[in-house]
Amino acid sequence: MRGLNGKKIIVAGGASGIGAATAERLAEEGVLVTVGDINLDGACATVKRITDNGGIATPIEFDLSDEGSVNALVDKAIAEFGGVDGLYNVGADLSDATFGADLDLLQMDPAVWRRTFDVNVIGFAFTCRAVIPHLLEQGGGVIVNTSSASAQHTTPSVPAYAASKAAIGALTRSISATWGAKNIRCNAVSPGLVLTEKLLATPNVEGLMGFADQFLKVPNLAQPSEIASVVAFLLSDDSSYVSGQVWHANGGWDFHE
Repeated sequence: MRGLNGKKIIVAGGASGIGAATAERLAEEGVLVTVGDINLDGACATVKRITDNGGIATPIEFDLSDEGSVNALVDKAIAEFGGVDGLYNVGADLSDATFGADLDLLQMDPAVWRRTFDVNVIGFAFTCRAVIPHLLEQGGGVIVNTSSASAQHTTPSVPAYAASKAAIGALTRSISATWGAKNIRCNAVSPGLVLTEKLLATPNVEGLMGFADQFLKVPNLAQPSEIASVVAFLLSDDSSYVSGQVWHANGGWDFHE
């Protein structure tokens, strides 16, 4: 894709799943990739796969919910590669203690909601705020955030997660509207079910996949690499006239016969 070779991009949440696949895809395109994650071992594993294939990447441990840690991620990425051209936000708290305890409103735990928004929304705002001044200084750059099909589709559980992902659309549009004239583009990708390590380890995963198959207009659930290709496009110069959008990469889940 045009305009990626030699760029310096931070993947905030690159230890596994879509984040790891995107870091690897970007490295294939010639990007110097910073792989940030709270799971340092996972980030190092992603970086090893990249460097074993001839790419350039560095792992950095950080916590999306911690403002100081986010600022340190950006500072370290800039120190390592001499600048930053783009950011991909993909981290989320999918732990059993948070995502697994995200029950319907009659059973809601306010602490689960607070933790969900601290990571999934405020964390994204922290990373964007840390990167934007550097993008302004150099004359522009690109941000891509990760939303979810849960933001558009009713589910019987995970209301905090769904609400947090809906908020990402508003955050994305706000950044695009505020700094678009300064050559900063911001978009979001909204995947449906993706065959990540986390999904495949879910109890009753076969039933979940069978349920999803009813709504897909393609013959398979997405591989992480298929979402990574959309993110890479949105970070590239090939999408230079796309901003403020939420792209639904969900196999046609949005419409039904």
